[in-house]
Amino acid sequence: MRQIKIILVLFIIGMMVSSCTLFRRKHHAGIAVEVNGQYLEYTDLDQLTLGLSSEDSAIVADNYIKQWSTEVLLYDKARNKFDDRHIEALVEDYRRSLYAHAYAEHLLQHMSKQLPQAEIDSFYALHKNQYILKDALVKGLLLIVPNGAPDLEKVKKAMGKTDEKNIEFIEKYAYRYATGYELFIDEWKTLSQLSLWMPMKKADMQKQLKSNTLMTMTDSISTYLLQVNDLHAAGTVMPIEYARSEIEPVLLRERATEYLQRERERIYEDGVRFKKIHRYEKK
Repeated sequence: MRQIKIILVLFIIGMMVSSCTLFRRKHHAGIAVEVNGQYLEYTDLDQLTLGLSSEDSAIVADNYIKQWSTEVLLYDKARNKFDDRHIEALVEDYRRSLYAHAYAEHLLQHMSKQLPQAEIDSFYALHKNQYILKDALVKGLLLIVPNGAPDLEKVKKAMGKTDEKNIEFIEKYAYRYATGYELFIDEWKTLSQLSLWMPMKKADMQKQLKSNTLMTMTDSISTYLLQVNDLHAAGTVMPIEYARSEIEPVLLRERATEYLQRERERIYEDGVRFKKIHRYEKK
C-alpha cells in the first residue's frame, strides 16, 4: 500500500514538472492565451499596446483577449453547428459574386462615357420637372471696390452691357481698384455663393434679384456692384446646362445596366452555341 502511495506521489510530481516545463516552453515561445488549441502571442498584444502606459496597456490587452477568445469560441461553436458543405456552398456563391463583380468592373472600363448632347436633351425634356432649383441661379459679374473709388458711374454703365470692349475696361478697372471681382457671364452661380460676398442677407437679395439689372449695395468700407445678366429663381426648372451634372450619372448608370445585360445575354448565347450548357430531363 505504501509502495502504491509513493508511486502515486511520484506520478503527480512528474505531471507538475511536465506542466511547468510546458508552461515555460509556451511562455518562452511568446504565447499569451490559448483557447481550444488556438494561440494568441505576446507580440500581437505588444503591437496593440505600443506607446501606451502600463494601465492603458492592461485595459487594451484585456479587452482584446476577451474579443479574440470569444471569436475563437464562437467559431468553434458554429463549426459544430453547421455542416462544412453548407458553409462551402455559401463561400462558393460569394466567390462567384466577387468574380462576376470584378468582371463587370473590367467591362465597364471599356464602355464609352461620352454622352451625345441629343441624348441629354431628350432625357431633360422628358424629366425636366424632376430638376427643380432649391437656390436661385445667376449669370453676370460682381465688382467690389472701396467707397469713394473713381469713375463708378462709368463702371456701372460698362457693366450694363458686358461686351468684349466693356469687359476689358472693367477688368482693367478691377485690377487697379477692386478688392473683389467675379466674372461669371458664361457660368451659373448660386445665390448662396454670391451672398457670401455681399453685405445683404440672402433672403433680402432674393427679393431684389431681377434679370438684366445692376444691384448696388454699400457698407462702411466698400461698394458692391452686382450685374445680373440672367436669372433662374428658386423653385423653377434648372437650365439644362446646370442640370447636366445631375443627368449624366443617371444616363451612365442606365447605359451600364444595358451594357452588362447585353454581355450576359451574349455569354449565354455563346454557351449554347458552343455546347457548354447541357440540360437533362427530370428523372
